[in-house]
Amino acid sequence: MKITFHGAARTVTGSQHLIDVNGHRIMLDCGLFQGKRKEAFELNRQGPCEGGSIDVLVLSHAHIDHSGNIPCLVKNGFSGDIYATSATRDLCSVMLLDSAYIQEKDVMYVNKKRKKQGQNLFEPLYTKVDVVNAMQNFIGISYNRSHEILPGVKLTLVDAGHMLGSTNIILDIDDRETGRKQKLIFSGDIGRKGIPIIRNPTLLTEGADILIMESTYGNRLHPPYPESEKELERIINDTYKRGGVLLIPAFAVGRTQQIVYALHKLHDQKKIPHLPIYVDSPLATNTTDIFRMHPECYDAEMRDFLLNDDHSDPFGFETLNFTGNVEESKKLNTLDKPAVIISASGMMEGGRILHHLRNRISDSRNTILVTGWQAPNTLGRRVVNKEPVVRIFGEEFKVKARVEVITGFSGHADRDELLSWAGAMQKKPKHTFIVHGEEESSQALADSLRNTLGFSSIAIPDMHQSFEM
Repeated sequence: MKITFHGAARTVTGSQHLIDVNGHRIMLDCGLFQGKRKEAFELNRQGPCEGGSIDVLVLSHAHIDHSGNIPCLVKNGFSGDIYATSATRDLCSVMLLDSAYIQEKDVMYVNKKRKKQGQNLFEPLYTKVDVVNAMQNFIGISYNRSHEILPGVKLTLVDAGHMLGSTNIILDIDDRETGRKQKLIFSGDIGRKGIPIIRNPTLLTEGADILIMESTYGNRLHPPYPESEKELERIINDTYKRGGVLLIPAFAVGRTQQIVYALHKLHDQKKIPHLPIYVDSPLATNTTDIFRMHPECYDAEMRDFLLNDDHSDPFGFETLNFTGNVEESKKLNTLDKPAVIISASGMMEGGRILHHLRNRISDSRNTILVTGWQAPNTLGRRVVNKEPVVRIFGEEFKVKARVEVITGFSGHADRDELLSWAGAMQKKPKHTFIVHGEEESSQALADSLRNTLGFSSIAIPDMHQSFEM
């Protein structure tokens, strides 16, 4: 058996891991690289995007850094099954179409300049037609049910507690070349205990022979979730007193729904003023509808909330508005009273949030609230670093709005939570591979696993590096 790491190797984006076993090839995740546009453009066209040699794809969850390259794979010859939970499949149906739309628009913009300069024109990585074709390969399966996906390979998906439909992937492999049975676990993205809406991460007490583990927050700790709700309450009230608008750049899937649910509770408890709250993201609106369709993923708190809430909808209350079209979005720029605007993208690299930032970032009454990890070289990272001037749509703007950061809404486990998840394994892995983290974070988690839990044979793979098992 051979494992090759084609993405999320010493970085957080582009999750792609390839397993060669019994004459077949299994891809775990097929994500897009995000960050510097030129660098991401080139990386997304490398590696296993030539899909004809791959037999099966298993998808841990729907976030674009894990799923976003699937249409490219299918476009370039992949015809096998794509296994995921039903919630992940449904989320991908809207998220991948949105990704294709953004790519088509980006290439159209770039090609206008290139045509004027007499340069060769680019093509998008994939189109909406490619997405429709790719969705035909999806097979939705339930948690905790074993399926033979290839001769000698059984798949089980368990709840990772990271977002709606997210999973840890378990492969029970009968390696016919060596005559050994091996259990491989790919963590996907590991969630946090006590985060609302979805269930806690499953503890895999049996353990594994081979572990591929994420390390996004391998060197950091989050504040407890209740503290983050209190911080959100404080920030809203402070911004309201200044007569400002609170801008929340939020990932359309997962983070937006978390924030809406928290605002719903604060509204019902009368802890925040009666002010308008807008979700200004077509993707967030569509994915919120999908959240409503999958109560089987909810935790006990959410089920109790649904039973006792007058609205019977965790994502709907009197002051909450979902913008329906571009005209409604543009009207938000004329608001002259306190309000909350939640808009994508979460890293401020595209989408409607850029228009709101351009309109409000230089007004000291306003607040920009960052609730998620910001990749290097993104506008979001520059805002978090409190650079005095940033560029939006090619223009320079002074950053006068107050910048606040809350990490407790994160759907990623922190260092202690990662160690708790790994430490529950009674059988320690013989081989552990640390992925999906920046260099310092991955190294810190590797050291903690080694020194705290006694894990041995830990590697942090380089891009495209292979390991013979």
